[in-house]
Amino acid sequence: MKSSNAGMGIGEIAQRFGLATHVLRHWESMGLLTPERVTASRRRYGPTDLYRVAVILRAKQAGFSLEDIGKMFATGDPATRTAILRHRRAELATRIATAQASLKLIDDALGCNHEDITRCSHFQAAIDARIGSGHPDT
Repeated sequence: MKSSNAGMGIGEIAQRFGLATHVLRHWESMGLLTPERVTASRRRYGPTDLYRVAVILRAKQAGFSLEDIGKMFATGDPATRTAILRHRRAELATRIATAQASLKLIDDALGCNHEDITRCSHFQAAIDARIGSGHPDT
């Protein structure tokens, strides 16, 4: 029987988080995880490793790259972490603005009484703004 201090094997931790084992190995190769080695080929994941996996998954949900996650783990400099966070925030703000503009275009098109979206004045205005000139028929 395994002791409670022995940690979890790679298969156990992968299953716990719904990951493939190769993902954990990849994260280890990038320096994101450093599980204890019982033998040259057997990894044991302890509570600190479990926490790290959860942090990595949450950061990935927020859109951080593995490289940025690694930089945040590696640095002791709060300014570096802040710069990474601000960069990701700016990227997200741009994506959100683009998605909101797309949503508005779709909502406007749905409000038009034309079967053909290209005949909708809102759609035509968006196209005119995109090409930077008036409608070709004007």
